[in-house]
Amino acid sequence: MVAGLPAVGEILEFTTGEEAPVLAARILTRTRLEDEFPTMDFRVATTRGTNALLEGKGTEPVLFITQGFRDLPEIRDQRRPELFARVIEKLPAITRKIVEVSGRQAVDGRELVRLDEEGLRAGARNWVAQGEKVAVVALLHSDRFPAIESRVKEILLEEGFQEVTTSTQLGARLGFLPRMETALANGYLGPVMNEFKRRVASAGEVSFLTSAGGLQVREGYEPVDSLLSGPAGGLVGALEVARGAGFEKILTFDMGGTSTDVARLEGAIPLRYEQAIGPVRVRRPGVKMETVAAGGGSICRWHQGGLEVGPHSAGADPGPACYGRGGPLTVTDVNFLLGFLDETQVEIPLSREDAWQRFVELKETMRRDGAEVPEDEELLAGLRAIAVERMAEAVRSISVGEGFEPAEYTLVAFGGAGPQHACELADSLGVKRVLVPGDAGLLSAWGLHRSRREGVEERQVLQPLEKLTPSWASLLQELKEQALSQVPGSEMERWLIEVRVAGQASTIELEFEGKLFPSLAQLAERFSERYWQLFGYARSQEHPLEVVMVRAVASEVRPDVVRESFANPEAVSGLLNSSYCTILVGEGWQVRRGKRGSLLLEKTQSGRIRQQSGAVGEELMRARFESIAESMGELLRRTALSTNVKERLDFSCALLDGEGRLLVNAPHIPVHLGALGVCVRKVSQDRVWKKGDVVVVNHPAYGGSHLPDVTVVSPIFGASEKVVAFVANRAHHSEIGGRTPGSMPGDARNLEEEGVVIAPRLLFDGGEEGFDEVEYLLRNAPYPSRAVAENLADLRAQAAANFAGEKAMAGLFAEFGEETVSAGMESLRLRAAQLMSIRLQEEGSWSAEDALDDGTPVQVRLTAREGHLHIDFAGTGSRHAGNLNATEGVIRSAVLYVLRLWLNEDLPLNEGLMEHVTVAAEGTFLQPDFPEDVASCPAVVGGNVETSQRIVEVLLRALGVGAESQGTMNNFLFGNERFGYYETIGGGSGATDCSDGASGVHVHMTNTAITDPEVFEYRFPVRLHQFSLRKESGGEGRFRGGNGLVREVEFLEDMTVTLLTQRREEAPRGLANGGDGLGGKQELFRAGSWQILPGIVSLEVAASERIRVQTPGGGGWG
Repeated sequence: MVAGLPAVGEILEFTTGEEAPVLAARILTRTRLEDEFPTMDFRVATTRGTNALLEGKGTEPVLFITQGFRDLPEIRDQRRPELFARVIEKLPAITRKIVEVSGRQAVDGRELVRLDEEGLRAGARNWVAQGEKVAVVALLHSDRFPAIESRVKEILLEEGFQEVTTSTQLGARLGFLPRMETALANGYLGPVMNEFKRRVASAGEVSFLTSAGGLQVREGYEPVDSLLSGPAGGLVGALEVARGAGFEKILTFDMGGTSTDVARLEGAIPLRYEQAIGPVRVRRPGVKMETVAAGGGSICRWHQGGLEVGPHSAGADPGPACYGRGGPLTVTDVNFLLGFLDETQVEIPLSREDAWQRFVELKETMRRDGAEVPEDEELLAGLRAIAVERMAEAVRSISVGEGFEPAEYTLVAFGGAGPQHACELADSLGVKRVLVPGDAGLLSAWGLHRSRREGVEERQVLQPLEKLTPSWASLLQELKEQALSQVPGSEMERWLIEVRVAGQASTIELEFEGKLFPSLAQLAERFSERYWQLFGYARSQEHPLEVVMVRAVASEVRPDVVRESFANPEAVSGLLNSSYCTILVGEGWQVRRGKRGSLLLEKTQSGRIRQQSGAVGEELMRARFESIAESMGELLRRTALSTNVKERLDFSCALLDGEGRLLVNAPHIPVHLGALGVCVRKVSQDRVWKKGDVVVVNHPAYGGSHLPDVTVVSPIFGASEKVVAFVANRAHHSEIGGRTPGSMPGDARNLEEEGVVIAPRLLFDGGEEGFDEVEYLLRNAPYPSRAVAENLADLRAQAAANFAGEKAMAGLFAEFGEETVSAGMESLRLRAAQLMSIRLQEEGSWSAEDALDDGTPVQVRLTAREGHLHIDFAGTGSRHAGNLNATEGVIRSAVLYVLRLWLNEDLPLNEGLMEHVTVAAEGTFLQPDFPEDVASCPAVVGGNVETSQRIVEVLLRALGVGAESQGTMNNFLFGNERFGYYETIGGGSGATDCSDGASGVHVHMTNTAITDPEVFEYRFPVRLHQFSLRKESGGEGRFRGGNGLVREVEFLEDMTVTLLTQRREEAPRGLANGGDGLGGKQELFRAGSWQILPGIVSLEVAASERIRVQTPGGGGWG
């Protein structure tokens, strides 16, 4: 060995001070440091921006935003992230450096307030003097009138900012919040990504892969365009490999260490135009895929009476147990112990002993909990099956959920662990072919190589089809020319046109070949076809179609397909190794080897179906049940017509057992969910269900809450022709009659005055429609609906959601059998009951009292004794003279919600929690009588939205869970004979013994999104002057209560306004000596001055008058 030289096998590390792609190019081209690079096709994909965003390593920009909206980055849409979290942990705002811009334009572009350029310059200089260099500009209605944003950008650059992003430069589309968040993300990543681009460009002309899977030159490559470039490369690679093998329709399956990405492709990369990435929503084109928290590092454990795989991950450090660094049992360990992992293919030594020890600990935990422990191989296979099922549900959401059958597709498996689980996943989905690319571990690099330079030009249209006839061809021609000009020598590849039913928010994207202009007639025809495919029924011709967005996509000529040919099949079973991954060939599969290294696995016979039972079977069933409820909710959201359902998300879906007991729910609105079981049981009394029946009801005597909440119930029959389950959903109809628009009259004194009362009636009778009877009722009730067409459209959407749930459950029964599925339902209910029984081993008695703003008392005593909990509301006021009466469904919802919070465990809202609980509230205004005559029934509209919150607050106070939150939904309604609008406004949450309360969020029994400011003004004759936090409204203490909100609305037409609120007189109380939060208040601006309004009021307002609502803050702790 020569002194000073490295020994054989020693690792050398050297650097040139260049970015990794540049250094790699230097090595590959053998270019010395002092020499220029040769001319080359230099392509880069990077995770630099993604990592900076997720790790919080960007630059906090200064936001210049329309006056009155400085807190929007923190408030967002006011929803809390986790429905049942005791401590609300909101996503962090990307910036707190904010300047309000005094310059405002109307929805039609008229100048309302002239831009204060001197004030703007002063604010800019102040931040520049503090060293700030990055700014973001977001101003209302710039989607169609961007000139004011451009002028602000000019001024900021003149005053010394170096990087300025405007919201419209990234996409001129209606929606202030997502446009602002996208711009903030771009500004946040700007310094990191722009420096990276500059340094990479030192190697010469460079192209960057975007999140949409196309190549973009440096000048047109925005920082946010990098965020999904890794997955995009994988999809391009998968598409190209599949085309070479002769497959156009593919499902991609990319399984890594912490998560799995799946997508559905048919000859092109599918796109989505808004995605949640880390702390922000980004509205830029990106690959359309679903991600599930199931990967090789997913932790396997026994938790609160059940097996759990994911969503928690061991990460890279400590990693799986077999890495020997003290990690937990993971899916990787399970595969290792099953013999599905070849140790010779892993770069680090693996410890079977450590993996086995963690597995033994899992079994011991199960035994201590009294659970039956299966044989070792069965339990290991079961854990693997649970992981596969989580991934299968993600695939079903992008295939079955969108009207496509997985069996018609080829599964393309890649990523570190994808090929290891592909056959089992395919078996679960009914897929007959699996393609494993020869370079499955390097597919993103292959995708980068095969990507093409793209030019995309888009235009927001927002016009009905019939109005576009004169200008349609010229619009397409203009977009085509602009797209082609972006990439010399390119050709038009495709048109992507978003169309929707007028009045809806959700669109359907239609794709057309780029060579020809699609006609408006083709748009209408294709839309109807796709609508039927998605939703299972024909769209109503009553509502016209509207073109929302047109995109022209031009690209380089597609390179020749690299063909793959396959040899004759081989009968192989077990592990196969390739250069970059391990493939597990399942039973009943054969393998064909491709000349370029790919493997084609084909199903030849049905493998042995492993019937899972016990803890494994229970978890598999739970996953499927939850997926069905969530899919129902997504379908309802997409197909509903009303703003209330499609944007505020004021609806809930659930699956119930054959006895009508709530089993699982999608994470929707708590005040709906607990009541659905009561409703289904009441509706089922004395009813002989038939296949194809769908019942609609909103009557409080039948488990309804208040009249706007309309419930649709469908039975599910088993092979024995007996009802074995139910699906149900409840949606808030913002107009269903009553004395005032919005159907929440503040002065109603009986049920009839609140709107159309629907006792249980068949919407479908054995599959035959019965909408005519419902329509007659809506039009001819004593106080009829003002929006019958919208009611009927939303009812169709609700029925479609139930049909989808029925179909999914039928598939479940066919796959597993009625006995297995029913046993899964029962075990899920019993598991919840067992958890509550354990909690009730702590005996005691707790009490609390409160009062409504009018002094009506609310008192409760909870007594836990001998494994039973009795909740007694004795001392609570009797029937309320106004509309604050609750119902049996409402009180059950409130109790269920509180029990779920008290348990503080991750399980569905399930009526098993009520197995050992009784509630006494008869004779109080919480559960009054409902006689047959609706004019004699108590008014209830406020009971659902206001009294429900007070029930929760008094129960939580008794249990000492936390200080009181805002305790109201701040219901705000306005409208006239043409329309009705309804929203609920968030406030402050109460502090707990370990955390401050959250500000500007919905609490407890609701979690609806608030309408985007631009959409709000675009759809309704109003102007939003302020939507901000109410400073210092949270109670003081060791932990402070959260702040409320301020919302100020000007009316542009005469209309009726209703406010239905509480906590105006009785402020939210602190706990453990914490201070009270400020009570709410509302004011009317009339004749030049502000007048305070009562908490519950209906009034007529004239054009130019305003309402300002200030919501309560939460109580403090300690």
